[in-house]
Amino acid sequence: MFKLFGILWNSFRMAVQELRVNKLRTFLSLFGITIGIFCIIGVLATVDSLERKVQNDIKAFGNNTIYIDKWSYAGGPDYPWWKYVKRPVPKIEEMRFVKAKCDLAANTSFFSSTNVNASYKDNILSNVSLYGITEDFNNIQTLEIAAGRYLNESEFTRGTTSTVIGSLVADELYGGPQKAVGKQITYNGKHLNIVGVIKKQGQSFIGGFNFDECLITTYRYFSGVFNPDIASPFIMVQGKTGVSSAALAEELRGVMRQLRRLSPSAEDNFSCNDVAQFSEVVGGFFGKVTAGGWAIAGLSLIVGAFGVANIMFVTVRERTSQIGLKKALGAKRRTILTEFLLESAFLCILGGLFGLILVWLLAMGLTAVLPFPIFIAPNIVFLALSICIILGIVSGIIPASIAAKMDPVVAIRTK
Repeated sequence: MFKLFGILWNSFRMAVQELRVNKLRTFLSLFGITIGIFCIIGVLATVDSLERKVQNDIKAFGNNTIYIDKWSYAGGPDYPWWKYVKRPVPKIEEMRFVKAKCDLAANTSFFSSTNVNASYKDNILSNVSLYGITEDFNNIQTLEIAAGRYLNESEFTRGTTSTVIGSLVADELYGGPQKAVGKQITYNGKHLNIVGVIKKQGQSFIGGFNFDECLITTYRYFSGVFNPDIASPFIMVQGKTGVSSAALAEELRGVMRQLRRLSPSAEDNFSCNDVAQFSEVVGGFFGKVTAGGWAIAGLSLIVGAFGVANIMFVTVRERTSQIGLKKALGAKRRTILTEFLLESAFLCILGGLFGLILVWLLAMGLTAVLPFPIFIAPNIVFLALSICIILGIVSGIIPASIAAKMDPVVAIRTK
């Protein structure tokens, strides 16, 4: 055990000495390792943080939820918008039919929206989203309330002027959530009574609901003021626990075809958009981005590996007589081999640590300017150190083997 610690300490001491004596040579050789680790960890940390943010934004659409709309959310360059624009929009009556006929559904809600200018006294906020929803909406979205309360059953039934507003609306018009509750808010000459303020959600990267800058009202009230048919309506259906989104979508497709009396040969005149498919598409995209980062980092690591191997070849040549003396005093081949392999690994770890420091600085800078934090997960750090150790062993195996096989007599005579 003590012998192993002695080898480890000696290898670490020699690696540090190499760095101290030949600063420029060692720095240039380790530069490739530093850049490679910087690329790998930088890409993995940024992509992982961004994917986490986007996946959370997707979850905001509702877990295991299908959106029945005239539009398909698939997108793409070949998107046939001319076909979808002629489709009929979903109706509140269709939502009620779906709710009654779909056995796999746990929650069903109808949604309509428009944009208005909201004001309070002399404060005006333009382009605020006004949402009209039915009772099950909060079961699908699970909105957190920062102040006041959510809309109650009586308000949904009677279609009152009660509203729940977003945090940005409360901050801009009233100076905070607590100050907004109990006040009135005006839009297009009409007044709403604020009963609650939604907890801040943050900016979404994929669009969808803008809960920070919205007014939520009951659908009964909304439909009395606006025409729902031109208010981007859709039906939200959340499946029961244990029901797959694919099975739910298939049942909804059958219910909607029955409701709209489509013949067996007729195309669907609606789309059942599956939130789970969005998540899969996003995961595939970020997987490609990560692969690109690995490719760039791989080239840098290869260059760095050659640099470390070059250092070790030079080190072996400079210490030839020292190696011969050790072997003459009884040092075994595996001891010499282990010392040089560990020294090579320590040099790579030093390069990797420099790379991690750069990534940490980058993460701090990006977190300050981006709407989401850059998080360096412990498993990513462990991966970086593992790569450094493996790269160090691979880079040093040939120089270390040469050192281990030296003839002690010839090595001692070498100057």
